[in-house]
Amino acid sequence: MKPLKTWAPLLAGATTLAVALFCGAGIARAQDPVKVAPKNFKVLLENDRVRVLDFTASAGEKIPMHSHPAYISYSISGAGKTKFTYPGGKTTEPAAKTGQATWHEAETHASEYQGSGGTHVLLVELKSAGDEHHKHNDDHH
Repeated sequence: MKPLKTWAPLLAGATTLAVALFCGAGIARAQDPVKVAPKNFKVLLENDRVRVLDFTASAGEKIPMHSHPAYISYSISGAGKTKFTYPGGKTTEPAAKTGQATWHEAETHASEYQGSGGTHVLLVELKSAGDEHHKHNDDHH
């Protein structure tokens, strides 16, 4: 067996690599959609309770991996499927139609609109700090 002095640099290097990979994965999962796809996501309103995003995409356009807190989506236009790819490779292809509102738990995904033409969706992301503030205000009414 090799002395500890021989193993120390290897262990230090392995630990550094593991920490870098772990932190890098966390950063990748937490990407803001507005930063990864500024051409597709525009902020319409942001305060301490919500962030309202206007999303547009053409058929076949791929949006890189990004994260949302819990949110509501409302389809303004476009009908068809959107392919969502999640960390780890799982995919779903839910159908959507104009006028449809959908609740989403917090999630990380990449997406590709597969309908014809384009899609236009309004997203209302909820902020947990706003939820706490709202609860306190309700207690006083």
